[in-house]
Amino acid sequence: MSLAYIGVGTNLGNKLENIKRAIEELNSLPATKVIKTAGVYETEPWGYKEQDWFLNTAVALETELAPEELLEALLQIEAKMGRVRHIRYGPRVIDLDLLWYEGEERQGEKLTLPHPRLTERAFVVLPLLELWPDGEIKGMSLREAAARLKKEQGIRKFKNL
Repeated sequence: MSLAYIGVGTNLGNKLENIKRAIEELNSLPATKVIKTAGVYETEPWGYKEQDWFLNTAVALETELAPEELLEALLQIEAKMGRVRHIRYGPRVIDLDLLWYEGEERQGEKLTLPHPRLTERAFVVLPLLELWPDGEIKGMSLREAAARLKKEQGIRKFKNL
């Protein structure tokens, strides 16, 4: 089994229910088990500002799926839940990002690990820090990234799941 971290976000419909359903879907993947979920954060939009604030969290899971298989499964869950891609960084019922996969570093057209913009986004770093307090991505500790991003981006703790 390999450890992986998934970012979960939503800003359409019943946001909290969307997150709970996505976590249930992750836990139902073959050879995969959700082992921990971070608290939920309310975050301002990133990239495309003319939309509602998001709810975001991160999930730690153990999986036997290869990184590419896991990414494909995430895309299938998004489609099943009604994700439509119209505007880059635009509104979405659910967004699932493969942030980090144990032992994997790669840069490809479909999959880059760790996620290329992971340390640029408070809505990713703060929940991930809860799951991985000693985490380090490409020489930057998650703690350092969180301290910087909390000052730069709108984010507040919403609730624990």
